[in-house]
Amino acid sequence: MMRPRPAAVCCLLAVAVTGCGIRPTGVTDGGKAPSGISQGMRVYFASDSGPRGVSRPGAKIDDLNDAFKLLLAGPTSEERAAGLANLITRDEAYSATSRHGKVIVNAPDRYFGPQDQSTGQLVCTVARAEVLLHGTRPDKVQVTIIGADGSAGPYQCQQFLSR
Repeated sequence: MMRPRPAAVCCLLAVAVTGCGIRPTGVTDGGKAPSGISQGMRVYFASDSGPRGVSRPGAKIDDLNDAFKLLLAGPTSEERAAGLANLITRDEAYSATSRHGKVIVNAPDRYFGPQDQSTGQLVCTVARAEVLLHGTRPDKVQVTIIGADGSAGPYQCQQFLSR
């Protein structure tokens, strides 16, 4: 039988006693976990892959109709360079009302295709405004559009984003 060498035993004991060099600390607080909806208004524009939301952090939304103003202003030059476009024209009149997460958009001059991107722009932008204004959960907002050819919907934003 072979006996361990005293130098090897001393080295092993020294490593075991010193550990990894990290001293123990008390419990640390990582801060508050994120919860709820993200802050700020998002406006949705058309892209090659469907409607895409962009932040409007300084935008003030006092009612649903303010969302149309942001949408009609169109994408910034940087957003246009990134491939975003506005399919909603300025010569159309829009208004919206809501009750308990059910939003009605009046667009009397508008003809809608079945779930086209312009419809997605309207639905997602006004749904985001509803969430911010009334605290409705995003998955509970339903948007119906009343246009020149009747009504369409109710729609939810995720229907347009999951293509």
